[in-house]
Amino acid sequence: MVTNYRPVANIPFLGKVLERVVAGQLQALLDETDYLDPFQSGFRPGYGTESALVALYDDLCWEDRGSASLLVLLDLSAAFDTIDHGILLDRLAGLGVRGTALRWFRSYLNGRFQKVVLGDYGSAPWQLCHGVPQGSILSPLLFNIYMKPLGEVIRRCGLRNHQYADDTQLYLSFSTNPGEAVAVLNRCLAEVMGWMRANKLKLNPDKTEVLLVGGSGFGEGELNLVLNGVALPPRAKVRSLGMLLDPELSLEAQVTTAARSAFLQLRLIHQLRPYLEYDCLATVTHALVTSHLDFCNAFYVGLPLKTVRILQLVQNRAARLLTGTGRYVHMTPVLRQLHWLPIEVQAQFKVLVMTYKALNGLGPGYLKERLHPYMPSHPLRSAGEALLREPSVREIRRVATRRRAFSAVA
Repeated sequence: MVTNYRPVANIPFLGKVLERVVAGQLQALLDETDYLDPFQSGFRPGYGTESALVALYDDLCWEDRGSASLLVLLDLSAAFDTIDHGILLDRLAGLGVRGTALRWFRSYLNGRFQKVVLGDYGSAPWQLCHGVPQGSILSPLLFNIYMKPLGEVIRRCGLRNHQYADDTQLYLSFSTNPGEAVAVLNRCLAEVMGWMRANKLKLNPDKTEVLLVGGSGFGEGELNLVLNGVALPPRAKVRSLGMLLDPELSLEAQVTTAARSAFLQLRLIHQLRPYLEYDCLATVTHALVTSHLDFCNAFYVGLPLKTVRILQLVQNRAARLLTGTGRYVHMTPVLRQLHWLPIEVQAQFKVLVMTYKALNGLGPGYLKERLHPYMPSHPLRSAGEALLREPSVREIRRVATRRRAFSAVA
């Protein structure tokens, strides 16, 4: 039985061209007015899942010794399909879209129909009174505008948040009184649920997940989180924007899963190797194997060598498969021949790129806020070298995970 059916809009070619023109103008207006939530990373130039996860991970790593954090990952059902047209048009008017432009958006949203076609049979057309067209160019921008007030609702409750489109992460840190933290979180979840109902969005409590970070001294009985009458017990691990997080922030589950998936693809590619030319083999290897190693690799800086070695073995195996190198050949020259950086160096390079983009206005502002320029107490030649202040050894030693935080390794 089909329980989640999402129609894809069949937009004509000229319609897509017009959408691209309007999307460019709308994006320019969003950039000029700085309208979107500062912690919304979805469908924005310079933002992405990795930047959102880096900011979240940085916050969790910097908690004081003895503190804990509750991370809640909210799940929305068919978010793009339940957007209320009237509310969206009001948000566009609040953004500054007026007159003919606003009437164009009203015409764009209204008067759409859908039908189901199976073979030679088709259903009667059904008018769509809610939602934005799936697969269109404008829909992601319109959805971000629609979701803008949610971040304000969460922060009014005293919580921090990050969003990627309809994926929302909210979290709260506490040290001595978990009961008070749970009460604050429950009040915030109730307000979020109320906002969702008022804006015609469906929050799914059954798929909402909770992770307790660094709270080994607290029992599950003290953490009675409830969303719309559904209990939310902490999980042993959760998947946030494609990345597995555990209570110790060790990333062992993420590394193990990535390595297992990559090794599985390598075995399949090995069977196809006799039938593929080198260029095709390289393309397939990058698409199916090294993509697992590149995903969120900024988090691999500072990991224990035994953990990084798991991913390095995957990269070595991929290089051997691609070049036909024997099992006992030293891999450093082979990787240099392929122009592949070792895993640990790749991670360091990714952090450097993210740091450069953040400092030069090419990345999210919430990453730039975590980077502090080095200001020497006396006039030195190094004052003009654009150096960053390093956290003190005392700060790093207080909590082991701090040495892996973005603000510490950048």
